[in-house]
Amino acid sequence: MSMSSPSLNLDEEVRLYTTNAEREKYGLLATLFGIIVALEYLERAYVRDSVTAAEYSPACTRLLSQYKTMLKLVGDDVPSIDQFMSRYRMEHPAALHRLKVGVPATIEHSSEAGPETGKWVAETTQNFITFMDALKLGFRAKDQLHPILQELVTGYARFKGSKDWEGRGKMVSWLITLNGMKASEEITEEQSRQLLFDIEHAYAEFFRSLSSKEGGS
Repeated sequence: MSMSSPSLNLDEEVRLYTTNAEREKYGLLATLFGIIVALEYLERAYVRDSVTAAEYSPACTRLLSQYKTMLKLVGDDVPSIDQFMSRYRMEHPAALHRLKVGVPATIEHSSEAGPETGKWVAETTQNFITFMDALKLGFRAKDQLHPILQELVTGYARFKGSKDWEGRGKMVSWLITLNGMKASEEITEEQSRQLLFDIEHAYAEFFRSLSSKEGGS
């Protein structure tokens, strides 16, 4: 009498997940892992002068913003960044320090600008990235976009000379457009693409203006 048993295929790929929810979870954890690795490389490159401060600051701020977004998405799966890095045996001290500080090294160690100015740059950069990410994630409703854009414009307006920047007029115009909509009303796909285009240009102009001031000081 022969007894049949399930066959085991040693060449078959081992899956970490069996459901879509598990697949999504591991995808998010992998993205978080990648952000930490990228931040470690960026920090080391900056220390070695392989990247300039003008290149480093926006790149670092974007990674920090993505990290904060990912923490919200992974939820209880990552009780703390220390535990996450320990679980996956990540030896990335520079990235861990930057994640805990929460701002780029250019702001952390800034001696040229006052602390308030450095804080404003960090907050405004964060607001730019948050708003652009919201558009890329498909946010279209007024109640999703208006509060973020309002905070961005408010912070942007604190900078001397911002009233002459081309980006401010466009952002205010979009703020007025959103203000005239109902809370649940959505902008069109075409409007979203134009809005993202205008915000990206305003973001680039913002950093060019800051860089020219630093170069002239």
